[in-house]
Amino acid sequence: MIIALCADSDYPINAFIEAYLTEQGHYLKKFGAFSSQKDECWAEVGLEAANAIYDGICDEGIFICWSGTGISMAANKVTDVRAALCTDARTAEAARVWNHANVLALSQRLLTQDLAAEILDAWFETPMDERAEPAVIRLVQAENAYRHKSA
Repeated sequence: MIIALCADSDYPINAFIEAYLTEQGHYLKKFGAFSSQKDECWAEVGLEAANAIYDGICDEGIFICWSGTGISMAANKVTDVRAALCTDARTAEAARVWNHANVLALSQRLLTQDLAAEILDAWFETPMDERAEPAVIRLVQAENAYRHKSA
C-alpha cells in the first residue's frame, strides 16, 4: 500500500512512525517535515498530501501535527478524503468501520511509541464495513452538492 505520510514539524515520534510503517511493508510518499526535516505550514502540508490521495498517487494517509486537528481539517477539504483524528486504537477501528476513513490524523503531542503502534495496528487491521455505506454515500452526496453549488 502507498501511504501519504506527512507532518508539519519534525517531532521525535515521526521517526518511529516512519520506521514502523516501513517495517509493515508500506511504501511511503513523504510530505512536509518527513521530507524537509523542517517546520512547514500544516494547512499546506495537509492539502498537498491529501491531493496525492485524491489524484490516486497514494492509497491512504497518515497525517501528523501537534494536535492532529489542523492537519485533519486541511485533509478534509479535499474531495474523497475522509480524515479522522484518532487518539486511541478503538477510535481508529471505528473510523475505519463506520466512517471509511482513508486518512489517519495523529497528534504528535499525545503519542508514545506504544500508543502509535496500537493505533496504526488497529487502523491497518480493521477493514471498512458495508454497514457504513449509507452514511458514506450521504457524505459524498453532500460533498458533490457543495462542489456544484460553488461552480
